[in-house]
Amino acid sequence: MTHELKHIVQVYEHAKSEGLGAVLATVVALDGSSYRRPGVRMLVLENGSMIGAVSGGCVEKEVLRQAASVFSTTISKVMVYDGRYRLGCEGTLYILLEAFDPSADWLTAFKDTLKGRRSFEVKSYYQKAHGIDKEYGSVFFFNGNPFPLQKTTRNSERFSCYQQMLPPCFRLLLLGAEHDAVVLCGFASKAGWEVTVVADPKEEKKQTDFPGTTTFLQAEAALYQPETDGQTAVVLMTHSFAKDLQFLIALQKKSYTYLGLLGPAKRREALFDALLERLPELDESFLTSIHGPAGLHIGAETPQEIAIAIMAEIVSHRNDKIVMPLREKEGSIHQ
Repeated sequence: MTHELKHIVQVYEHAKSEGLGAVLATVVALDGSSYRRPGVRMLVLENGSMIGAVSGGCVEKEVLRQAASVFSTTISKVMVYDGRYRLGCEGTLYILLEAFDPSADWLTAFKDTLKGRRSFEVKSYYQKAHGIDKEYGSVFFFNGNPFPLQKTTRNSERFSCYQQMLPPCFRLLLLGAEHDAVVLCGFASKAGWEVTVVADPKEEKKQTDFPGTTTFLQAEAALYQPETDGQTAVVLMTHSFAKDLQFLIALQKKSYTYLGLLGPAKRREALFDALLERLPELDESFLTSIHGPAGLHIGAETPQEIAIAIMAEIVSHRNDKIVMPLREKEGSIHQ
């Protein structure tokens, strides 16, 4: 959800430069089931444009209609959308609407937090009933410091509080710059992931060759030191045994949520043998952490299908979920 908020802020800044007001809509509570869960946000602009979504498309028109009073008064409100009669999800959504005009300090702190890849907290104060209240609103905590969107927001005993901890934007590190990396980069960027592509200088590639990439680096495998964290997935797709070996050596003591290796199992075993020959004291847990061949077994053939298989495995591993058809899952989809 961090990437959605990042996009909202980017659109807001452009809209403000054109003199357009904005209202932030946040799902703060849910009774029953819904397409999206509490914590999802969307932005409504004064010209009727909507950025993001709080449902599968059923609720947004009502959010736009309810936002009209916030534009005119700047007083926050809670709208209640009962989907039992209008949605297939059969849930009731409680959506906080508040004027979105963050201060310069808020924007600076938000961008610094994203750049530093730090988590941050959001607390939204509301009541589970349709109505307006100037003390409703959200407070963001960057580096532990409070940054309320509304100066009138209060932590009152009569309010419920929706608390949310948002991690850094999910990042995909692609080591390799062939055609399949271009496809995976494009798919991942559409999913909201920040994508870093590392290409060998001899390949004469540039950032424009990778639409959607956030960062493009040229580095030799033997010299590159990856910057990774617990919100980073890494996929090795250089199509070069020697380069993959050098990258694996550099990654052995790094933190990441997923490490995938392109190529068949026979190639993987050869890489592992070469790695152990270079590093006889290598921790075995590093080898067991590697997903090779990368991706789920869905019969993927084309670069596009392979990209889908890899992304699906990354998502399932990141969320610690056993892969299965949803029709075989008992209980809620989001459990």
